[in-house]
Order: sequence, then C-alpha cells, then structure tokens
Amino acid sequence: MKLYRLLASQSNEFFGSPEHPIQRDVTLIAQTPNCAEFLLLSKDLQPSLKSESTVPVGFDFTFCQAWGLTINDEVVARVVRDLRTNAYPSIGDQLDMLFHANALPADLMAQLQAVKDRYPKG
Repeated sequence: MKLYRLLASQSNEFFGSPEHPIQRDVTLIAQTPNCAEFLLLSKDLQPSLKSESTVPVGFDFTFCQAWGLTINDEVVARVVRDLRTNAYPSIGDQLDMLFHANALPADLMAQLQAVKDRYPKG
C-alpha cells in the first residue's frame, strides 16, 4: 500500500461531487488539525496525488480513534494489517470453505464433521 497526501482543495476533483461521485479504493487515515490536508492509503497508483515515502509531520491519526492520535510509519503498517485482516472471511468461514472443498487433512475433516453433527444448523 502507498501513502498519499490529498489537499482539501483537491477533494472535489479526486472524489467528485455528491451528484457525480468518483469511486476510489482509498482509505483516509489522517488529517491536519485544520482539515487542509489528508493522508490516504491506496494499493493503486494515484498519479494526481503526492506520494509520501513516510508519514509527514503535522497530521492527526483518524482511522481508529481508539489507537490515539499519533501517526507514524508503524501506525500506517498497523492500518494496512487491520484493513487486510478485516477483508478476509472469518476463520470459521475459511474453515467451512476448506471443509466443503474437502481440502483439509482427514483427521481435521473428521473433527469438523463431528462438530457439524453435534451442532447442526437450523
């Protein structure tokens, strides 16, 4: 994921208007206290934005307030991990998919089948 700086004056050009929104696969993670600039994460190249190699000074972290306001390169890495983790199906759903694809070792398949037999759905 790449880190980009968006000026508030660029927001309509980048995101469009309420009547004509432009869908972007970006995550807003920080802003300056006066909301004049924002930091975004994107896996896609954003040529209209300034790319940042590290977190610039003067930004407050906004992605997850429970993590505090400090933003640095370590926090950006944590955001990427969090986005990635939340995008995956739950471990239970992953196991169920593997079970139904018969893609697990026989002993684990037997253990999972025992649970399914003991606690049937619906």
